[in-house]
This record gives sequence, structure tokens and C-alpha cells, in this order.
Amino acid sequence: MNVLEIRDLGVDYLSGSGTVHAVTGVSLDLRRGEILGLAGESGSGKSTLAGAVARLLRPPAAITSGSVVYHRQDGTAVDVLTLQKNELRAFRWKELAVVFQSAMNSLNPVGTVGAQIDDVLRAHAPRMSRDERAERTAELLRRVGISADRRRSYPHELSGGMRQRAAIAIALALNPEVIIMDEPTTALDVVVQRDILHEIRALREEYGFAVVFITHDLSLLMEISDRIAIMYAGRVVEIGTARGLHEGARHPYTVGLLRSFPRLHGPREELLGIPGTPPDLRSPPPGCAFHPRCGVSVAACSSVVPVLGDGVACLLNDGTGVS
Repeated sequence: MNVLEIRDLGVDYLSGSGTVHAVTGVSLDLRRGEILGLAGESGSGKSTLAGAVARLLRPPAAITSGSVVYHRQDGTAVDVLTLQKNELRAFRWKELAVVFQSAMNSLNPVGTVGAQIDDVLRAHAPRMSRDERAERTAELLRRVGISADRRRSYPHELSGGMRQRAAIAIALALNPEVIIMDEPTTALDVVVQRDILHEIRALREEYGFAVVFITHDLSLLMEISDRIAIMYAGRVVEIGTARGLHEGARHPYTVGLLRSFPRLHGPREELLGIPGTPPDLRSPPPGCAFHPRCGVSVAACSSVVPVLGDGVACLLNDGTGVS
């Protein structure tokens, strides 16, 4: 059963030098309790998509099309994009929470970690007593691997991994159904990354929430995700299970990403990068946006925009037509 359904979502950034089409016609389903990875190079639209789903975008960003339907446990559904200000405030944290890329920047530097969890509880669970909030704060910190006595610590007194764990604790405060994690392990060393990933999986199993996990590191997503969506130039170009993409990626861009990191097993292979650079989204190339960088493109790729059919948007693989 889907907890979130994104349909034909479009987001533009308006500027004097032209309109940047950051997200174009994205449709995705997030199943209840799954981890959906979202991968792509910088500038592919991943964080913009997440910001649109959570209604966190500010001008000059503008949502130009689409819907984001959230399905509650009781069977009711609501389009997040139509929520009024007071409804949106109630929706966030209780039903959807966000863990941002840099915990040092997302956490308040002049507030203790415990006070910041307490702020969420006071604002969204006003019936909780002071003692109940203190108990819940200590429980959340312990659950993410932080000693309860660190609730009086300020963000700068914590390591990078502990700050990221604290940000996850804040997101879990009200047991939301969906958590969006925007590159939560960026700038952490590989040992701490593995600890955070293990914690996310364990928490998902315990609380049953669904995760949208955003990163440019496809190898990391292969380890944690149930399914993975690949974004390029504001569009989803391939989606499938982690195993399916690892063993049989069909879009040339996905293949290029997979060939950009080494395999731990098997024969030694030369690492191959993707030539060229991502397109300028103020004036993307006609046809498939990836064709100027694609080593297997054909003439039709420069004029026909492939749609996402059977899990891939590529004329050489699906032949589903044009958008």
C-alpha cells in the first residue's frame, strides 16, 4: 500500500536570466514502510523534489504542476500541495519529517539538543507534561545511540555522527509515517556512515516509517534501499529494486553511475566516469536530456523525450513513445 503518491510534479526556479526547470513531470510512489532511494548527480533535482514534497520551498522556487497525495492509516488521503498554513503545520513532524544534509546547519547552534526535541513536542503534542517530554527526549536520544545525559549538550559539543543522530531523533519525535533524509551521511567518514545506515534500518524496522533517502552515492543506496529512483536533469529516468538495478541497469546514465564506483567482489575493472557535464536546466537539450553525454544514443534521442515506461525512460530500452 502506498503512503505517498507523487504525480506529474513540476518545480521551476524563476530568475532574471531565465526559468530553471528543476523538476519536470516526476511521478513516484512511496510504499508504506519501505526505503526509497533517490540518486543522481548534483543539480539533478533530488533536493528540490524533497523540498516540494515537504512544502519547504521558498521563492524563487515555484511548484508549477502535479500533486503529492498522502494516505493516512485510517484510509483518508490529502494532497499536501493544497494544505493551508495551519494544516501544513500540523502535517509536518506528525506525519512527515525531514532530516537535512548538514546537521550542524539544521540544528540551532544556541539551543541544546534536548531543548530542540522538547520544542517539537511542546509545539505538536501540547498535552504532554514537562516530565513526559523529558522522558520522551531521553528515550529518543538513547534510541539513536546517544547517552541521555547529552541532552544538555549544544550541537558544537557533539561529533558529526552524533549531530546527525540527534537530527534523526528530532525527526522521530512524533513517530511520523514518512521521513525524508536529504544526504544525511554527507561529510561523515565511512565507519560513521555505516553506523548511521544500520541505525536507520533498525529504526525503520521498529517504528515502521517509510524513508525517502536522497544521495548522489549510488553504492550507498544499494546497501540500504528497497527501491531506487535515478534522477537526471529534473526527471526520473529509471526506477527499480536495488538488486534489479545493480544486476541489470537499463538506462545508460544508471550504468554510468554504477561504473563510477569499484566493486568489492569479482575481477578488477577500470572505473569509467560519465563524460561531459549535466545540462543547463534553463535551456535543456531537445529530446533526451542525457543524449549529449550518452555513448549509445541514436538520432531519435535528440528529438524524442522518452517517458518512464516499465521502469526506464530510454528509447533504446522501452520504446514507450514521447512526452
